[in-house]
Amino acid sequence: MNTVLLYCFVFALLSFILLGKQTRNKPRAKLPPGSMGWPYLGETLQLYSQNPNVFFGTRQQRYGEIFKTHILGSPGVMLCSPEAIRFVLVTQAHLFKPTYPKSKEKLIGPSALFFHQDDYHTQMRRLVQGSLSLDAIKNLVPDIEAIAISTLDSWSGGQIVNTFYELKKFTFDVAALFIFGRVNSTHYKEQLKKNYFTLDKGYNCFPINLPGSSYNKSVLARRRLSLILSEIIKERKENKLVEKDLLGSLLKFKDEQGQTLTHNQILDNIIGVLFAAQDTTATLLTWILKYMHDYSELLEAIQAEQKAIFAANEGGKQSLSWAQTRNMPLTSRAIKESLRMASIISFTFREAVEDVEYKGYLIRKGWKVLPLFRNIHHNPDFFNEPHNFNPSRFEVYMARSMLLLVLALNSIEENELLTLSLKLHQAWNKTQYVRAIWQWSSYLSWK
Repeated sequence: MNTVLLYCFVFALLSFILLGKQTRNKPRAKLPPGSMGWPYLGETLQLYSQNPNVFFGTRQQRYGEIFKTHILGSPGVMLCSPEAIRFVLVTQAHLFKPTYPKSKEKLIGPSALFFHQDDYHTQMRRLVQGSLSLDAIKNLVPDIEAIAISTLDSWSGGQIVNTFYELKKFTFDVAALFIFGRVNSTHYKEQLKKNYFTLDKGYNCFPINLPGSSYNKSVLARRRLSLILSEIIKERKENKLVEKDLLGSLLKFKDEQGQTLTHNQILDNIIGVLFAAQDTTATLLTWILKYMHDYSELLEAIQAEQKAIFAANEGGKQSLSWAQTRNMPLTSRAIKESLRMASIISFTFREAVEDVEYKGYLIRKGWKVLPLFRNIHHNPDFFNEPHNFNPSRFEVYMARSMLLLVLALNSIEENELLTLSLKLHQAWNKTQYVRAIWQWSSYLSWK
């Protein structure tokens, strides 16, 4: 018996020594190169004070396709190659969970679908996709066209307008149509719009919650939004209104156990969808107008394409049809090139759920992981003369993996619905003004 115990002990000891030696000989993954900046602040001040192309570009040039940083209160790793981004978002997506800085999560609401990746996320995504489906868009084309015409008419008085602000109001009204439908879309619209714009203004500001700061004003606006939305929900319940909009879908939802959504879950997802659909689309529209202004020949060609549709609709007597929005090749290429050039979503947020090794580098558990779309969109290895606005580049076939990055306007639904984008509908002269009607269209993601 003692001999058996001795042999077992010796075997275990030798195994421990040999395994320990192998472990010591195995090279350990190291952190990526980069700078963590100042204590606590990290490189956040540089991020806010520099042109994004400069901030990201200089670091990629200095450190390569993967580098570490510290922004918005968290350590993180930035990835700049298609292979690295696919690693995080597709092939090894289970190792990274969607996440945002706590300051941003507080403003939108912790129950918003893009802060989760479990069954709850799947359920909420289905509800949102149902409300923003192609069928829903097709049915609302006349309503969206009416909002567009009303917006453009408000610009025709000869006054100077703030383009981005006006387009934010337009996209807000369209987003409200999808969320609240035709019945409630105008009831509390001005209150919602005013407080949402206050929230949005401080969303990307430095997150110091001191009285009078932009971030503090956003926090207070978020509370007021909750009260306004609560009144809308109360009114709908009291009137027993059954609508096929997003709010109606959220109110009538029940899971397999018969559980309904909590009040806060409904509020957070409404504000989350409003945030995802409104600001980025308005930004894109502003850039498209800028590019149209800069490239007069392109503007004339798009006007000709839209005037042909306008003429086919008896000079605007007939509403724009869904089929017509899908038959605007030049307009579509201009939108895609605007998405690439503007890169209005520089990166998205993920968080490593465990220690992850990628190409010999360690991504620590709990660190933020930020795939950089902007750097790929402006990389000459993928796009010839990337800093030139050239819609004709989309006349040729482009790999689906690259097209995903080009159209990464919003990363909420990477594998299914990316986002809704606004498409130029018609352009014609009205006295000395050039009018443009913008029409919602969908971009489906590429797996």
